Amino acid sequence: MTKVLITGASGRFAKFMVEELRGDYDLVLMSRKELPEDRADLPWIQGDLNNYDDCVKAVQGVDYIQALGAVPSPSDHPDEIAHAQRLGREPRPFDITMKTNIMGVYYLMMAAVKAGVKGVVLTGSNCAFGHGYRISNREYPFQYLPLDEKHPTDAEDSYSYSKYVGEELLHKFTRSYGIRTYVTRPAGICPPERLQAMAESAKPTTSWTEWLWGYVPSKDLATMQRLIMEKCHDLSDHEVYVANGLDTTALEPTRELVERFKPELLPLVKDMGGFQAFFSTNKAQEQLGWYPKYSWRQYLK
Repeated sequence: MTKVLITGASGRFAKFMVEELRGDYDLVLMSRKELPEDRADLPWIQGDLNNYDDCVKAVQGVDYIQALGAVPSPSDHPDEIAHAQRLGREPRPFDITMKTNIMGVYYLMMAAVKAGVKGVVLTGSNCAFGHGYRISNREYPFQYLPLDEKHPTDAEDSYSYSKYVGEELLHKFTRSYGIRTYVTRPAGICPPERLQAMAESAKPTTSWTEWLWGYVPSKDLATMQRLIMEKCHDLSDHEVYVANGLDTTALEPTRELVERFKPELLPLVKDMGGFQAFFSTNKAQEQLGWYPKYSWRQYLK
């Protein structure tokens, strides 16, 4: 049976990745922390991506890697530091996001190459566009909407930058060693209970958001990452895929949001009718046959 390593295996999204693959693949999990009860029956390696020896141990005999492990926010962002201080907590080390999301990926990839791993699917982030976590007063330089994989990045913070660099790092390993590498760019990853909560608390929109009302259901993202792994031999050796729901998290139609809050962007909008998302998943639909099955709107009364 094909052996798949899942890193970041104690995390929230890992629950859905495990559910997606369990029974069809020989799974091994890697995590810094002990596993939650719902996946504690699976073999696991306690390890840190920032420790190369841990990565070497985790990849032995592995065919594919679903790389979920990451620091999920910019540890050096002024707002993040101020928030921790307001709560009376010690801020995280300022460099931990860059270390884990860049050097941790480098260690994992180097170990994977030496172990003969066939392919890696990395859970990246749509923050690689650079539209969120802005630090300067510069407006994000949209070139067109909806955003797709070809849109230039304009990352300012360590998280967005590290996720963009992670994509380039995987591509480097593909060019250098021939290992197949793939990256998803999910918006906010939402389990079913969060989708339901979004519907229950939905209110009329009152302002623009730098996050562009993006989200992706956890189950749909897990399906995408499985499809990439299973279809990789029909794909180019390296690809990046935007992962988003088909719609936004707003009650109002998408074009209305632009007209009300950012009319200067209207000339950049292309065929965005109804509640269409600000992030295009056309590439994933065409190359993978992937279509989101879930939406927070199914919970609206």
